[in-house]
Amino acid sequence: MPLVPASVQAAMPSRPALLPTALATDAAYWNAVASMYDVTDEVVMLDNGYWGSMARPVLETYQRHTASVNRSNAYYGRAQFPADFEAARARTAAALGVGTDEIVFTRGATEALLALIGGYNRLRPGDVVLCADVDYDNMIKGMQWLKERRGVEVVSISMPEPATYQSLIDCYAQAMVRYPKLRMMLLTHVNHRNGMVLPVAEISRMARERGIDTIVDTAHGFGQLDMRIPDLQADFVGINLHKWIGAPVGVGAVYIRRGRVRDIDPYMGETNGDDINTRVHTGTINFAAYLSLPAAFSLHDEIGVVNKQARLHHLRNRWVDAVRGVAGIDVLASSDPRLTSAIASFRLRGRHSVADNVALAKRLLQEHQVFTVMRNGLASGACVRVTPSIFTSEAQMDRLVAALKVVAA
Repeated sequence: MPLVPASVQAAMPSRPALLPTALATDAAYWNAVASMYDVTDEVVMLDNGYWGSMARPVLETYQRHTASVNRSNAYYGRAQFPADFEAARARTAAALGVGTDEIVFTRGATEALLALIGGYNRLRPGDVVLCADVDYDNMIKGMQWLKERRGVEVVSISMPEPATYQSLIDCYAQAMVRYPKLRMMLLTHVNHRNGMVLPVAEISRMARERGIDTIVDTAHGFGQLDMRIPDLQADFVGINLHKWIGAPVGVGAVYIRRGRVRDIDPYMGETNGDDINTRVHTGTINFAAYLSLPAAFSLHDEIGVVNKQARLHHLRNRWVDAVRGVAGIDVLASSDPRLTSAIASFRLRGRHSVADNVALAKRLLQEHQVFTVMRNGLASGACVRVTPSIFTSEAQMDRLVAALKVVAA
């Protein structure tokens, strides 16, 4: 069964020979990219952080694989799929910049990270683990569960707001000094609440010098930022492939650096201590979703991650810069490009509650047909998150700006 159709290459528009910052504003090119996506016109879709829509060539690949697997059933699943699965795994490892023996597929970043957190076996009663207000809700729950599972003390810290590059590093450095029994930290590369990019590599290096392991959540980092997994300087990473790569929903991966597999417990009943595949057991998987990964990576590579990052930053800055000075609105977004992702958030000044921000997102939808989402969990309170995609237009960002000016007034 072929994994990468020629249609992916054929569908790609010709990319002008421009630097990423110049290409980011080339409307003709990005309109051509957007034409490969079938996106609803009922609303301005600005909640693209939930998952990433598949481009039509990837969707067609997924549909073709679904039909083929359905037709051949167990014969394909048992006799042919294992080889195709390993080919998809090798393609993914190459994109991540790691060895094939260092990754195992999951159904998403949540499953990946909970396998790492729950399976991390270097903790002893009395040790300390650390998480932060910017971490994902289920990951925080997983860290808190370690108190019961491993008998450790769970410490939670809050990120400075507004944050600077150095203040974020200092926040973790101070925690390492304050808690001498700190053994493991959860770090969120790009958080889903306000999109801040954490200086993960710097913090991971500091932690390693002190004998502290880091488990990194890059669900929102890999695919939209110009990076690969070794850049994070961490031995344990949870990855999502259906957000910014544009693979079918239900695909993620665990990364464990070679030589560290035994520090994560095998799945229940498994006995092979050195095989990373024994760290996750998903049961019967969605065959077609994994078979479609090479097509998604092919499209991702054709556009270029550095170009995607530049375009997403351009769209994010277009609304953030326009709204930052509007009276009555607090924008939760750094002006430091090192801390910037596609995601940014806002709230009405003084309106910090969940109810306030649910109502605000509802008003944007009902009155302006702009679809956003409320996020909660920051130490400063709830907010409304805005996430464009590479198929989002400048006009749609301007529509958000106009709506926010009306709301603020």
